[in-house]
Amino acid sequence: MKKQNKIQLTLLLTGLMLFILTYIYYPNLNKNKFLKNKTVQEDEEFSFDSKKGTSFEDVKYKGFYNLDKLFTVEAEKAYILSEETDVVYMNNMQVILHLNDGRIVNITSNKGKYNKTTYDCFFENNVRATDGETEIFSENLDLVATENSVEIYNNVILNYTTGSLRADKIDYNFETKYFKVSMFDDKTIKMKVIK
Repeated sequence: MKKQNKIQLTLLLTGLMLFILTYIYYPNLNKNKFLKNKTVQEDEEFSFDSKKGTSFEDVKYKGFYNLDKLFTVEAEKAYILSEETDVVYMNNMQVILHLNDGRIVNITSNKGKYNKTTYDCFFENNVRATDGETEIFSENLDLVATENSVEIYNNVILNYTTGSLRADKIDYNFETKYFKVSMFDDKTIKMKVIK
Protein backbone atom coordinates (compact mmCIF):
# COMPACT_ATOMS: atom_id res chain seq x y z
CA MET A 1 0.00 0.00 0.00
CA LYS A 2 2.79 2.45 0.81
CA LYS A 3 4.49 1.85 -2.52
CA GLN A 4 1.24 2.52 -4.36
CA ASN A 5 0.68 5.77 -2.39
CA LYS A 6 4.22 6.95 -3.24
CA ILE A 7 3.63 6.31 -6.94
CA GLN A 8 0.32 8.15 -6.85
CA LEU A 9 1.85 11.08 -4.98
CA THR A 10 4.76 11.24 -7.44
CA LEU A 11 2.37 11.19 -10.41
CA LEU A 12 0.19 13.89 -8.81
CA LEU A 13 3.20 16.16 -8.12
CA THR A 14 4.56 15.61 -11.65
CA GLY A 15 1.17 16.49 -13.14
CA LEU A 16 0.90 19.59 -10.95
CA MET A 17 4.40 20.70 -11.94
CA LEU A 18 3.66 20.18 -15.64
CA PHE A 19 0.45 22.18 -15.28
CA ILE A 20 2.26 25.08 -13.58
CA LEU A 21 5.06 25.10 -16.18
CA THR A 22 2.69 24.86 -19.14
CA TYR A 23 -0.01 27.33 -18.15
CA ILE A 24 1.69 29.76 -15.77
CA TYR A 25 5.48 29.86 -16.09
CA TYR A 26 6.10 29.53 -19.87
CA PRO A 27 3.43 32.03 -21.04
CA ASN A 28 4.77 34.66 -18.63
CA LEU A 29 8.33 33.90 -19.69
CA ASN A 30 7.51 34.50 -23.37
CA LYS A 31 5.43 37.58 -22.52
CA ASN A 32 8.34 39.09 -20.56
CA LYS A 33 10.75 38.40 -23.43
CA PHE A 34 8.33 40.07 -25.86
CA LEU A 35 7.92 43.13 -23.62
CA LYS A 36 11.69 43.40 -23.11
CA ASN A 37 12.37 43.25 -26.86
CA LYS A 38 9.52 45.68 -27.53
CA THR A 39 10.89 48.34 -25.16
CA VAL A 40 14.33 48.11 -26.75
CA GLN A 41 12.85 48.55 -30.22
CA GLU A 42 10.54 51.43 -29.26
CA ASP A 43 13.39 53.82 -28.54
CA GLU A 44 15.26 53.10 -31.74
CA GLU A 45 14.83 54.55 -35.18
CA PHE A 46 15.77 52.40 -38.12
CA SER A 47 19.54 52.48 -38.25
CA PHE A 48 21.32 52.28 -41.54
CA ASP A 49 24.71 51.14 -42.75
CA SER A 50 25.62 52.88 -46.02
CA LYS A 51 27.58 49.80 -47.15
CA LYS A 52 24.38 47.71 -47.19
CA GLY A 53 22.06 49.98 -49.17
CA THR A 54 20.91 53.47 -50.08
CA SER A 55 19.47 56.25 -47.94
CA PHE A 56 17.09 59.05 -48.93
CA GLU A 57 15.56 62.15 -47.34
CA ASP A 58 12.07 63.57 -47.87
CA VAL A 59 10.74 60.65 -49.93
CA LYS A 60 7.26 60.28 -51.40
CA TYR A 61 5.60 57.25 -52.99
CA LYS A 62 2.10 56.69 -54.39
CA GLY A 63 0.11 53.49 -54.14
CA PHE A 64 -3.36 51.98 -54.11
CA TYR A 65 -5.31 50.63 -51.12
CA ASN A 66 -7.99 48.02 -51.80
CA LEU A 67 -7.19 48.44 -55.52
CA ASP A 68 -9.15 51.69 -55.97
CA LYS A 69 -8.17 54.14 -53.24
CA LEU A 70 -5.12 56.29 -53.89
CA PHE A 71 -2.67 56.96 -51.08
CA THR A 72 0.68 58.66 -50.67
CA VAL A 73 3.50 57.56 -48.39
CA GLU A 74 6.01 60.14 -47.15
CA ALA A 75 8.97 60.03 -44.79
CA GLU A 76 11.71 62.33 -43.57
CA LYS A 77 14.34 59.60 -43.93
CA ALA A 78 14.20 56.31 -45.81
CA TYR A 79 16.54 53.38 -46.38
CA ILE A 80 16.54 50.62 -48.97
CA LEU A 81 18.77 47.64 -48.26
CA SER A 82 20.63 45.95 -51.12
CA GLU A 83 19.23 42.50 -50.31
CA GLU A 84 15.64 43.77 -49.89
CA THR A 85 15.06 46.29 -52.69
CA ASP A 86 11.23 46.24 -52.55
CA VAL A 87 11.04 47.30 -48.87
CA VAL A 88 11.63 50.93 -47.86
CA TYR A 89 12.42 51.46 -44.16
CA MET A 90 11.15 54.86 -43.05
CA ASN A 91 11.54 57.23 -40.12
CA ASN A 92 8.70 59.68 -39.37
CA MET A 93 6.36 57.95 -41.79
CA GLN A 94 3.04 59.42 -42.98
CA VAL A 95 0.32 58.00 -45.22
CA ILE A 96 -2.54 60.05 -46.63
CA LEU A 97 -5.38 57.79 -47.81
CA HIS A 98 -8.20 59.16 -50.01
CA LEU A 99 -11.53 57.36 -49.48
CA ASN A 100 -14.40 57.05 -51.96
CA ASP A 101 -16.71 59.29 -49.90
CA GLY A 102 -14.22 62.19 -50.00
CA ARG A 103 -12.79 61.71 -46.50
CA ILE A 104 -9.03 61.76 -46.05
CA VAL A 105 -7.31 59.46 -43.55
CA ASN A 106 -3.96 60.58 -42.17
CA ILE A 107 -1.73 57.91 -40.57
CA THR A 108 1.60 58.79 -38.93
CA SER A 109 4.24 56.89 -36.93
CA ASN A 110 7.82 57.26 -35.75
CA LYS A 111 8.99 54.51 -38.07
CA GLY A 112 7.61 52.01 -40.55
CA LYS A 113 8.09 49.92 -43.66
CA TYR A 114 6.61 50.32 -47.12
CA ASN A 115 6.65 47.62 -49.80
CA LYS A 116 6.92 49.28 -53.23
CA THR A 117 5.63 46.19 -55.05
CA THR A 118 2.61 45.21 -52.92
CA TYR A 119 1.86 48.73 -51.55
CA ASP A 120 1.69 47.32 -47.99
CA CYS A 121 2.54 49.70 -45.13
CA PHE A 122 3.60 48.67 -41.62
CA PHE A 123 3.65 51.43 -39.00
CA GLU A 124 5.54 51.16 -35.70
CA ASN A 125 5.88 53.31 -32.58
CA ASN A 126 3.54 56.15 -31.70
CA VAL A 127 1.00 55.42 -34.43
CA ARG A 128 -1.84 57.91 -34.93
CA ALA A 129 -4.62 57.56 -37.51
CA THR A 130 -7.51 59.98 -38.03
CA ASP A 131 -10.18 60.80 -40.58
CA GLY A 132 -11.29 63.97 -38.80
CA GLU A 133 -13.97 62.20 -36.73
CA THR A 134 -12.29 59.03 -35.50
CA GLU A 135 -8.86 59.01 -33.86
CA ILE A 136 -6.82 55.84 -33.35
CA PHE A 137 -3.63 55.59 -31.28
CA SER A 138 -1.47 52.46 -31.04
CA GLU A 139 2.03 51.06 -31.28
CA ASN A 140 1.46 49.14 -34.54
CA LEU A 141 -0.80 49.44 -37.58
CA ASP A 142 -0.65 47.21 -40.66
CA LEU A 143 -2.17 48.60 -43.85
CA VAL A 144 -2.26 45.70 -46.31
CA ALA A 145 -3.22 47.07 -49.72
CA THR A 146 -5.48 44.16 -50.70
CA GLU A 147 -7.47 44.08 -47.44
CA ASN A 148 -10.63 46.05 -46.59
CA SER A 149 -9.52 46.80 -43.05
CA VAL A 150 -6.34 47.73 -41.21
CA GLU A 151 -4.96 45.69 -38.33
CA ILE A 152 -4.17 47.89 -35.32
CA TYR A 153 -2.51 46.33 -32.28
CA ASN A 154 -0.55 46.93 -29.07
CA ASN A 155 -2.09 49.51 -26.72
CA VAL A 156 -4.92 50.55 -29.02
CA ILE A 157 -7.10 53.54 -28.13
CA LEU A 158 -9.99 54.33 -30.45
CA ASN A 159 -11.76 57.68 -29.93
CA TYR A 160 -15.07 57.80 -31.77
CA THR A 161 -17.77 60.47 -31.83
CA THR A 162 -19.90 58.46 -29.36
CA GLY A 163 -17.11 57.37 -27.00
CA SER A 164 -13.78 55.61 -26.81
CA LEU A 165 -12.37 52.16 -26.14
CA ARG A 166 -9.08 50.43 -25.38
CA ALA A 167 -8.04 47.04 -26.69
CA ASP A 168 -5.08 44.84 -27.57
CA LYS A 169 -6.14 44.60 -31.20
CA ILE A 170 -8.72 46.17 -33.52
CA ASP A 171 -9.46 45.41 -37.15
CA TYR A 172 -10.85 48.69 -38.50
CA ASN A 173 -12.46 49.50 -41.85
CA PHE A 174 -11.99 53.20 -42.65
CA GLU A 175 -14.65 53.11 -45.37
CA THR A 176 -17.52 51.62 -43.32
CA LYS A 177 -16.18 52.66 -39.88
CA TYR A 178 -16.82 49.12 -38.59
CA PHE A 179 -14.34 47.56 -36.22
CA LYS A 180 -13.69 44.19 -34.62
CA VAL A 181 -12.18 44.25 -31.14
CA SER A 182 -10.06 41.40 -29.76
CA MET A 183 -7.51 40.68 -27.05
CA PHE A 184 -4.21 38.80 -27.34
CA ASP A 185 -5.08 36.28 -24.64
CA ASP A 186 -8.24 34.23 -24.37
CA LYS A 187 -9.88 36.52 -21.83
CA THR A 188 -13.33 37.75 -22.64
CA ILE A 189 -13.76 41.45 -23.19
CA LYS A 190 -16.38 43.64 -21.57
CA MET A 191 -17.76 46.27 -23.87
CA LYS A 192 -20.67 48.64 -23.61
CA VAL A 193 -22.08 50.28 -26.70
CA ILE A 194 -23.98 53.52 -26.16
CA LYS A 195 -26.08 55.14 -28.87
